[in-house]
Amino acid sequence: MEIGIIGAGSWGTALAQTFACNNHDVYLYARRKEQRDEIRCTGENKKYLPGITLIDNIHIVDDIKGAVLGREIVLMAVPTQNFRTVYEEVSHILDVSGYDPIILNVAKGIEKGSHMLLSDVAWQIRKNTRYAVLSGPSHAEEVGRFKPTTVAVASKNIELAQYIQKHLITTRFRIYANDDLIGVQLGGALKNIIALGAGISDGIGFGDNARAALMTRGLVEITRLGVAMGAKPETFSGLTGLGDLIVTCDSYHSRNRRCGILLGKGKTVREATTEIGMVVESLTTTQAAYELAGSLNIEMPITEAIYKIIEGEIKPVQAVDILMGRDRKNE
Repeated sequence: MEIGIIGAGSWGTALAQTFACNNHDVYLYARRKEQRDEIRCTGENKKYLPGITLIDNIHIVDDIKGAVLGREIVLMAVPTQNFRTVYEEVSHILDVSGYDPIILNVAKGIEKGSHMLLSDVAWQIRKNTRYAVLSGPSHAEEVGRFKPTTVAVASKNIELAQYIQKHLITTRFRIYANDDLIGVQLGGALKNIIALGAGISDGIGFGDNARAALMTRGLVEITRLGVAMGAKPETFSGLTGLGDLIVTCDSYHSRNRRCGILLGKGKTVREATTEIGMVVESLTTTQAAYELAGSLNIEMPITEAIYKIIEGEIKPVQAVDILMGRDRKNE
């Protein structure tokens, strides 16, 4: 199989490595020419996945067309807020060529402003898109080194999900098929908010008790919003809900948690993101989720508190006081 990957960040590169080891030819596109040249010269993505030599059947291409035309699967590995612009370009290429690959998205987030899931963005741009999403507890740093990982692939068409599962599964990258496209997308997006909160808690100097509380009550919020949007509640007990939440809140690989730690230590959002040096999806997702919850009249107190921290309305310690001082409730 020939697979195109648009986006050579840590996750796009790790997945290129995973699929290439399964004897697929992978065509990887990086936006910056300097990055493309460096990967070609060194055989390594030094900024985003250092220390990993890329497999020979990963081919670096110079434009998006090279990642799209002739490929059976096109994997979108661009930041959430860039998805619309990039997919509009992909859609134009497909419309002109008449080609129709499977679009497999791996970004985790909600579009700012429209509050749309990326599946809806894709269908708004190109209504007949054959769309699926890959999500679950998976750090690029481990996937790129072939450490055992289990994820889910979701599509409204379960046969499409099973087709992707069949061809991309490996002995170290196990894939489950799922037809709850809404739930899988929301689980992957909203857990980043809770991971940011867990990092803030750790940065302040709180302990395991506080992090466990954030994770468990955060999962309640995620499920509450997900069900209101049409997701299956059981999805949030699986890989793309609880599983992804655990790995993102507990690991230092998580840039969302690391950003939260810096905020908890008193850094500004700008200082924290500059130090991380990569896109921190939770920052825009928090605003989108906060506004979406308000429009649906869904109670999400943790998300609201984190939103107010990001906006500079309250300090991290004040957020804890607000959450701990809420009215008594039954679990």
